[in-house]
Amino acid sequence: MHRLLLPFLAAALGSSLIATPTRPNVVLILADDLGWADTTLYGHTSLYQTPNLERLAERGMTFSRAYSASPLCSPTRSAVLTGLSPARTGLTTPNCHLPQVILKAKPGAKGPAGSKAVGPTSVSRLDPKYPTISSTLKAAGYATGHFGKWHLGPEPYSPLEHGFDVDIPHHAGPGPAGSYVAPWKFKDFDHDPDVPDQHLEDRMADEAVAWMEKVKDGPFFMNYWMFSVHAPFDAKKALIEKYRKEIDSANPQRSPTYAAMVESMDDAIGTLLDALDRLGVSDNTLILFSSDNAWSGVVEPGSRSDILTQSEDIFPTLLDALALQSSPLVPEGMTATFDGVSILPTLKGESQEHPPIFQYFPHNPPVPDWIPPSVSVHAGDWKLIRIFHEGEAGAHRYLLYNLADDIGEKHNLASEQPGRVKELDALIEGFLKRTGAVTPVPNPSFDPAKYHPENEGKAKPKTMGKAKATAASKTKAKKADDSNPSLKGWKIRKGEASVTDGIVTMTSTEPGTYLGVGAGVEGPAKATIRVRARKSGTAHAAWVPPGDKEEKVAFEIRAGDWSEVTVDLPVSGPLGLFRLYMPASEQSVEIDHVELIGSNQTRRWDF
Repeated sequence: MHRLLLPFLAAALGSSLIATPTRPNVVLILADDLGWADTTLYGHTSLYQTPNLERLAERGMTFSRAYSASPLCSPTRSAVLTGLSPARTGLTTPNCHLPQVILKAKPGAKGPAGSKAVGPTSVSRLDPKYPTISSTLKAAGYATGHFGKWHLGPEPYSPLEHGFDVDIPHHAGPGPAGSYVAPWKFKDFDHDPDVPDQHLEDRMADEAVAWMEKVKDGPFFMNYWMFSVHAPFDAKKALIEKYRKEIDSANPQRSPTYAAMVESMDDAIGTLLDALDRLGVSDNTLILFSSDNAWSGVVEPGSRSDILTQSEDIFPTLLDALALQSSPLVPEGMTATFDGVSILPTLKGESQEHPPIFQYFPHNPPVPDWIPPSVSVHAGDWKLIRIFHEGEAGAHRYLLYNLADDIGEKHNLASEQPGRVKELDALIEGFLKRTGAVTPVPNPSFDPAKYHPENEGKAKPKTMGKAKATAASKTKAKKADDSNPSLKGWKIRKGEASVTDGIVTMTSTEPGTYLGVGAGVEGPAKATIRVRARKSGTAHAAWVPPGDKEEKVAFEIRAGDWSEVTVDLPVSGPLGLFRLYMPASEQSVEIDHVELIGSNQTRRWDF
């Protein structure tokens, strides 16, 4: 399971604050897809700049052993709001923007022939029957506002049905509508006409501040769930060019676009902090910051903690900090069903032992570090992963790691310590029964001839489809691939491609030139391409589903400066191969990045 950061950051508040007649305000900031190494909090990056996160960290506590509930966004978001594990709610995939409404998880029927287990069908909406932070605080007299991404379902499952008074921009999709830089494509939310190149995160922060000014007499709960830094991967042109000059090709963090996105994210956090200071409410506000692939309290400024914690702890910790844990305003039975615990003692500087934490992810999307459907437990320094039905005769398979000695999880100790495996697996079994999890089942379609466990943890093999290039084109493509590893797995056909400073220059040598790659994405999907060309023309995005014929969608490329183009791909299943056909011209076209946003995952290539 992925080790994902939940940085828990806080304003420095005195313990007497909780006893005041007016309860403190709460600001919960959730970044989207932000990794722990993408901030300056942990000394890992030399490119990305997050001075406002540093500013927040100086006021509160930063956690080094904090985990998200899931490696995907919607399940973690539901866990933050409800304090419940995705195993309990059944919301285990980010499918809440899709049209089908599923409120109860169910076992899977069959899966790919090469898989031993079939994951369950995930819930696709956060049911309003679950009490949330927002509904509970609203009942306690708080003004409640949601700003930014939601991705837990459209009406009647939107923020407005989960206890929020305000929801801006009232968007149910998995990411920004079209672009971060105006014009956007939200249904009822336009950019400021006086700011033609307005950045979405700048606008979101302004909207949040305007709302705070109206409710500053409090108490208020602001839920600012940033669109940043989720795809589409674009940013302010000036920031991209700023970072392009700082790129070190030997550094794995070398995307000027992503660096620009991180800066805009951090700027928005600075806008909120400035407003809280200006309104004079900073000392009466709990500020929590985290990332959805991952928080503030009564804490010592600049402090750090290595206590084990997870997304599900946020809600019970807030109730404890706000003295609401025994209030009649908290729905009956709420405390008894939390899968998280309050870590308020830790925030106060007291000693605390956290019980084991669990991550339940019964799916295997085609990401490079994938494992089959599984569940994990962290207990002390130990981590056990149960991989469902991957052993002999349908038994489970196990991975055991001592994180104190092996933080990179390189040495599986399961065969050496069967007693510890049995002990930790009993914790997993108790967790699954306690939460009523719908678990993976053996795959009735399993074919041993198609089973390749040696590929576990590696990028999944690309589907080739029926289309075949000529021998000459294959030879040319192979030479291009061999000499240009920076193509990141893409192949050029009927043309030439080179990569310089993160930019692909693609030149046609005959009609039908395209760049192609194994998509690994399922529809409905979108493709976003940042492109620059000397001449305007019609290009095409194409896909070849497994065993099927190629389909295309046309899009226009305008001559001139860099532009971001988003193309809807009307496909219901796997895309298979994805291809970019450039306009029929001998002139070169430049590509900065490509991203594919599917129902199962988002993939991005920054060259």
